[in-house]
Amino acid sequence: MSAPSGPVEAETDAERVLFAMVDGYDRAFEQAAEAQGFSAAQACILVRLHEPVGMRQLAVDVGCDASNITQLVSRLESRGLVERESDPADGRARRVRRTRDGDEMNVAFTREFAFAREAVARLDPQERDELTRLLRKALDADA
Repeated sequence: MSAPSGPVEAETDAERVLFAMVDGYDRAFEQAAEAQGFSAAQACILVRLHEPVGMRQLAVDVGCDASNITQLVSRLESRGLVERESDPADGRARRVRRTRDGDEMNVAFTREFAFAREAVARLDPQERDELTRLLRKALDADA
């Protein structure tokens, strides 16, 4: 298990393992996206479209510039995986939603991207509960 290459050096074993987990997750996500024929950024958009989402909100959710979202959505749209529609609350705004083909591709991607499911499956129920508790604690800055 190795820490990801980059400017951050792990100071503890816990950090090294966490970095390795994140690095493995990222690699698995990219490989699953590639197996479906799209980029990790496109996959990131596709999996977030549980319901129609405004373009501006999608940019916030994904954490990128609105112009990048427009390009990524256009690529997905050209493949028939998403479509844009007027926002009923604001006719000037556009929302993005998955098409039926997009739903099918999302299912295929989710099946392909099994990293977290496989990692958690190696734990017994008590270990899963403990991991969940510890991760929630680690992620909660107010705890």
